[in-house]
Amino acid sequence: MNPTPAPAFDQALFISQDAGVTQRVQSLLASVSTTPISMGVVYPCHRESLLGAIEAAQRGLIQPVFYGPVADIKALAQAEGLDQSGGLSCCQWVEADSPEAAAEQAARDAGQGRLQALTKGSLHSDVFLHAILQHENKLSTGRLLSHCAVGFLPDFDRPLFVTDAALNVSPNVDQKREICQNAIDFALAFGVVCPKVAVLAAVETVNTKMPATLDGAILSKMADRQQIVGGWVDGPLDLDIAISPEAKQIKHIDSPVAGVADILLAPDIEAGNVIYKTWSFMGHGVTAGLVLGAKVPIILTSRADHDVSRLLSTAIAALVARKWR
Repeated sequence: MNPTPAPAFDQALFISQDAGVTQRVQSLLASVSTTPISMGVVYPCHRESLLGAIEAAQRGLIQPVFYGPVADIKALAQAEGLDQSGGLSCCQWVEADSPEAAAEQAARDAGQGRLQALTKGSLHSDVFLHAILQHENKLSTGRLLSHCAVGFLPDFDRPLFVTDAALNVSPNVDQKREICQNAIDFALAFGVVCPKVAVLAAVETVNTKMPATLDGAILSKMADRQQIVGGWVDGPLDLDIAISPEAKQIKHIDSPVAGVADILLAPDIEAGNVIYKTWSFMGHGVTAGLVLGAKVPIILTSRADHDVSRLLSTAIAALVARKWR
């Protein structure tokens, strides 16, 4: 049996069954595909990570620098039919015989300004992030690293953001302040004017037996005191009040964020991850995500990520890298 041929890179990209979602994502991809950024692709030794980088390069989003066993990566590309147009000949290569060596070299190059973004290949996330966090690699900004996801959903005419869905398990209120600031800066780079942050809890009133409601009240006051800047922050808010103008009216909530939130700040990683994956697997949306807080945007891919999610994450990393620069 002949292997299934690799998809042609110039064919129309299937994005979503919803025409509005498709239009918004295509518009974003088109706006970013102007000047490619240099992106370190760390240990792309499986088909998905290599395919994503090659397609992003052929769409003009990135100039990839591959870190890993060069002969093995080239052999994989040839075996999978991923270099049918000769795109790999224009890529840069850095030999590294292990995931640890690849991550260390890529993090070092990014810290020295030779790369504008990083993306994880087939190595474990802890190996990838360990190199990024090493002080000698000079990627630290002094901020907490956090994950922020963006979703394009059929019932919303604007992108929604959720944080933290992948890194910080049970952040305290000081960590949530940094997570909130990272997300605001991300949304600003994305083009959102004065992002509105809803600090989520199960109820919209402060209850001393529910720590998430206390965190929401504290973060809201921190924003009032300019300890969080660049957007509106209000909490605690439950999810329906945060995104539904009708729920806001029914519950008589007076808030500049209620009903129109751009960013959903989850109480913990379980809640954030459920929201993020619900958008993709039940909400018929298209999602992408970045790790924020380092000198460069970082793509932390999941094995279950759709090809479009990988491509969109790369496009957003390019957008953020240019804005930060």
